[in-house]
Amino acid sequence: MDGQKDMVLETIAEPDVIQEGDFGELVAIRFYRSTPLTSKYLAAIYKENIRADGFVITAYFTSKTSERRNVIWERL
Repeated sequence: MDGQKDMVLETIAEPDVIQEGDFGELVAIRFYRSTPLTSKYLAAIYKENIRADGFVITAYFTSKTSERRNVIWERL
């Protein structure tokens, strides 16, 4: 994920989907047609302390979203 800070922040700010994590964290997911790999989803796992403050735990590219996680919000 070196050099992908802007994509990670964009994913959290403007996700396609937000899923519930296992321990109170949130998983923001956004599809990108162009990444350093190919077209992929970027998943950014983060925790909110308050609505305007939080921190990123990790982020990674994936070829599909998790089907087992509860969807909290989805872009229409």
